[in-house]
Amino acid sequence: MNIFVTRLDFRTREEDLKSAFAQYGEVSSVKIVMDKMTGRSKGYGFVEMPSDDDAMSAINALNETELQGKTIIVKKAEPREGGNSRPGGGGGGGFRGGNPRNRRF
Repeated sequence: MNIFVTRLDFRTREEDLKSAFAQYGEVSSVKIVMDKMTGRSKGYGFVEMPSDDDAMSAINALNETELQGKTIIVKKAEPREGGNSRPGGGGGGGFRGGNPRNRRF
């Protein structure tokens, strides 16, 4: 199960998150989302646990508890709305300006 964790301290490392969740079962991956421009944590991340039972135990035990001085929120990760896995929208066409009657074809 994929677990969403938010309100992380900006200094929290993936190892810290893994250690907190490993108390409840096997952790297959941890990802803290980083700002591409600054390289700093955005304050949220994801933890993947292969066992749904272990994941639910971790969610129930860790939600609204303190990790490195901050009260974290832990819940089951939900898929993005709209089903589009690519973030952001496409660019629109540019405005060409001018009078359409004057165009040559």
